[in-house]
Amino acid sequence: MATIGTTSSTAVDPLAAIGRICRLHDIWLHVDAAFAGSACLLEEMRWILEGAEHMDSFVMNPHKWLFTNFDCSAYFVKEPGLLVRTFEIHPEYLKTGVDAHVRNYRDWGIQLGRRFRALKLWFVIRSYGVEGLQALIREHIRLAQLFRSWVEEHEMFELMAPTPFSLVCFRFNDGKEDGALNAFNKKLLDRVNGHGKVFLTHTILRGRYVLRMAIGQRTTRERHVRKAWEIIIQSAEELLKT
Repeated sequence: MATIGTTSSTAVDPLAAIGRICRLHDIWLHVDAAFAGSACLLEEMRWILEGAEHMDSFVMNPHKWLFTNFDCSAYFVKEPGLLVRTFEIHPEYLKTGVDAHVRNYRDWGIQLGRRFRALKLWFVIRSYGVEGLQALIREHIRLAQLFRSWVEEHEMFELMAPTPFSLVCFRFNDGKEDGALNAFNKKLLDRVNGHGKVFLTHTILRGRYVLRMAIGQRTTRERHVRKAWEIIIQSAEELLKT
């Protein structure tokens, strides 16, 4: 399994290289692009799909960055016959005279019955159109790059991972050892979230406590991101005085 946009830091695996290895050894290659897959709507982001010809299956979650209510996953598979042979069941009470003429999704997974999740995604696409969705995602990426620039320019903060999408991983760093920085950044996260104006999350990258600014809400504007950065700076300065 290769990942395009890991949960913690939105890292991107080398899909083409992994795919060549899978083809050499006849291994099924599944690609998880749960969050970042929505970025494929943008021509300038198609680089994340380099090596896609090797994929056997691919999943993305419109409920993560395509403005669709939870839960909704989009699953693509190159050879659906393999899935059907894995999951299909043939009890007498499920047989009909049209089984051979329809695509019955009960045979595509574990669930026998499922909700009509595709309908809400259809409404989102109908409401915004492709260009509208592209504009929102492109703006989120721009805002993340703007926030990233503020982190890089500040002498007391540092970037902790590449920022290919709309997630920025960063931390406060005044030169202390990692143990003390981890404790400080945890306090910083609690103080920022305690304001009730912005809510960040955290992760651990190589043993270091990292703050995560995720930009992906439909109504987020630049003024909100600027306000969030002001609160982060203010909170850090308050903690330094304690």
